[in-house]
Amino acid sequence: MMDRSPDLPAPEAPARTRREQIHDVASRLFSERGYHATSMRDLAGELGMQGGSLYAHISGKEELLVEIVQRAARQFDEALLTLRDVPLPAEQKLREAMYRHIRVVADNMESATVFFHEWKHLSPEAYARVTTWRDTIDAFYRDLIRQGLQEGRFRADLDVKMTANLILSAVNWTYTWYRPGGTMTPRDVAERYADMLLGGLRAPETP
Repeated sequence: MMDRSPDLPAPEAPARTRREQIHDVASRLFSERGYHATSMRDLAGELGMQGGSLYAHISGKEELLVEIVQRAARQFDEALLTLRDVPLPAEQKLREAMYRHIRVVADNMESATVFFHEWKHLSPEAYARVTTWRDTIDAFYRDLIRQGLQEGRFRADLDVKMTANLILSAVNWTYTWYRPGGTMTPRDVAERYADMLLGGLRAPETP
């Protein structure tokens, strides 16, 4: 009989840098209390730091808010925009896009809450960048609807803008009610949403 190899301990996750710890705490406090209701003293206290020491790592709260929002935008971009040139039928691509969108929210509940709810507190320059991002994602979903129209799979009378708004409302607002670890996975939510939406989008079958 061969000797069993001894069980080795699982490798430890790399330690979080101080900057990453600050981001994690800021995401949590901004999502729980709101951006304006969270002070630098609150952040320092949660981190076990002196208030002045925090400024050695960041210039202020707005820097954190901008970075949290930018990081969330990159996560959505990486999940969604890589689908643009994938050769899939519109229905299948829409299902996958909704799943990826909801997965980003579910995997990053705190930063997603900050992204969708606190971005309005950004400075004008940062606010404009988020508005540009929203236009890009809106265009991505509009293109999906147009693809379905070109394929003859979606109803010819669809309003492309309103349809994209409906889809975005469904996936974006998942952060307000979804709880990871519950009975539904992100895939479950996306499939149910897609089933309901596609039921209204599909072109009637010709007899």
